[in-house]
Amino acid sequence: MTDTLPDTPDAALLDAALQMVEVWNRLSADKQAMLLKRFGTQENALAALVTTQLLSPAQS
Repeated sequence: MTDTLPDTPDAALLDAALQMVEVWNRLSADKQAMLLKRFGTQENALAALVTTQLLSPAQS
């Protein structure tokens, strides 16, 4: 995660989405398959990851 806050909510969403794509690419094939089974599509799985990241408390 970055230490600075984005200037706009849109920038925050884009930043979170890009970070989650990076996370997705680092996941093992088994973990990707588990998320795909749970959420149906990669887009839905990424949306869940982004939402989780945006709603989680800030890391200190």
